[in-house]
Amino acid sequence: MKSEGSGLPPWEFAARGDNVVLEPGVLVFHPENIFIGKHVYVGHQSILKGYYRNEMRIGSGTWIGQQVFMHSAGGLDIGENVGIGPGAKIITSSHQFEDPQTPILHQPIEFKSVIIESGCDIGLNAVILPGVHLGAGCQVGAGAVVSKSFPAHSIITGVPGRIAGTIG
Repeated sequence: MKSEGSGLPPWEFAARGDNVVLEPGVLVFHPENIFIGKHVYVGHQSILKGYYRNEMRIGSGTWIGQQVFMHSAGGLDIGENVGIGPGAKIITSSHQFEDPQTPILHQPIEFKSVIIESGCDIGLNAVILPGVHLGAGCQVGAGAVVSKSFPAHSIITGVPGRIAGTIG
C-alpha cells in the first residue's frame, strides 16, 4: 500500500513522477523547487528542505530511508537509483567564520551545491557536507562524514571521509 505522506498534494512540487511514495511524517519545504523522478520512496519523518532559490532534484528509482534530512539551499542533485540510508544528512550551506567577535550564527552563509551521481549508496547516519560531488556508484559507509569530492566507484568511510577502496 502506498502512502502520500502528510498530505502534500503532488501538484505542489515543481515535478513529480509516477509511483512516488512519501511516508507519513515526511516534511517538505518549498516544494515548488523540488523535482522528483518516478519510483522514488521517501521514508517516515524525512525532511526535504527545499529553499526559495536553487533546486532539489531526486532521480528516478531513488530510495530515501526514514529520518533523512536533505537541505538544498545551495542546490542538490541526486542521480537515479541512489540509496540513502536512514538518518543520513545532506547539507548545502554553512556559516562562514569571518569575524571572531560575531557569533557564528550571525556570520554570512555560504552556499555550495551537492551532486550525488547515479548508483551511489549513502550509509546509515552518513553526513554529506556542502560542495561534495560523488561520482557514479560511490559507496559511503555508515556514519561517514564526507567533506570533499570523490571519483566514481569509491568506497568512502570514516571521519573525515576517505577512500577505503574502490568498487570493481
